[in-house]
Amino acid sequence: MTPFSLDHLRRRPDLETPELVAVDAADRLLLDTAAERLRLPGDIATINDAYGALTLGAAHFSDRGGVRAFQDGLVHERALALNATDQGLQGAYRSLPLDAGLLDGVSTVLLRLPRSLDELDEIAWTIAAHARPDVVVLAAGRVKHMSVSMNTVLGRYFGDVTAGLARQKARVLTAAGPLAVGASSFPRSAQHDVGLARPLELLACGATFGGPALDPGTRLLLPHLRRLPPAGASGAADVVDLGCGNGAIAAFVALTHPDVHVLATDQSASAMASAAATAAANGVADRITVSRDDALSALPDASVGLIILNPPFHLGSTVHAGVAHRLFDACARVLRPGGELVTVWNSHLRYRPVLERTIGTTRQLDRSPRFTVTVSTRR
Repeated sequence: MTPFSLDHLRRRPDLETPELVAVDAADRLLLDTAAERLRLPGDIATINDAYGALTLGAAHFSDRGGVRAFQDGLVHERALALNATDQGLQGAYRSLPLDAGLLDGVSTVLLRLPRSLDELDEIAWTIAAHARPDVVVLAAGRVKHMSVSMNTVLGRYFGDVTAGLARQKARVLTAAGPLAVGASSFPRSAQHDVGLARPLELLACGATFGGPALDPGTRLLLPHLRRLPPAGASGAADVVDLGCGNGAIAAFVALTHPDVHVLATDQSASAMASAAATAAANGVADRITVSRDDALSALPDASVGLIILNPPFHLGSTVHAGVAHRLFDACARVLRPGGELVTVWNSHLRYRPVLERTIGTTRQLDRSPRFTVTVSTRR
């Protein structure tokens, strides 16, 4: 077995390309800053660890197991597990949800700062509500993605928030002295007029992309979902909402097609909770199954007649077309011959040739200055 090294960590099963790394300067600075605390008694939790640097580093450098880890993305959970196996640290951590079980009795939290202030707000509230009174939170990020507003958010829940010196364009914020907190403000909700008998109500937890908003691409897409293929035309009446986010698409389809069952799937734990809350708020929870999955990995080949997709174009803070291409490949595997993929995408990304090549014949349903809606038929 190779001795533990951050340099040996990999991103798989996530995309692996030369420009995408498994460990960055913020991970290394955070572990260096935490070195003394990791040797002290007390439980350790990591939050938003991408590929295992914080969790495995904490387990190795503290010389004890039992590190608790929360990762919103399932692909990150799987990457951590693979890296733990590579380095002989399979039993050194436990993956847990973002709740009391993650933080009860914890005295040190290592956090990768999210770009979303809502996500940071929910994380900070959860730590203050459930960790020990003497908990210290060490939160790191790349300077270009940090703002003074992050200090403000942490200051709502901790009496002492300080910023460390930058190193290699990364910085650590330290928060201590958790304050008394009231009820959580999540999930947050908003109502949207989409031409139904009553407004579509969307709910979102902190890490759900876009929160409870209805993004303009989805708004352009929704009218076209009133006309789904009839049962049997593409092999099945049921629908998969891939990358369901706050559940807007799944809820709209269930509301406009009372005979259809929707599988809403997303790799984000936050999105899964949000989509389930949205389904319940709109009275269609009985016809929407919410599943946390990465790129349809739980579905058999050629098993689905219709997939709806509003693909992301970010990998964390990096704009990268590879994430959409990976989802298109997954759709090609899961769609039956003759099945359809309906998708909306940023027009400047020019996905149509990729869809033609990966799925099959693709035609445009709609277009705005920013977005294009297409339907692709599996060859």
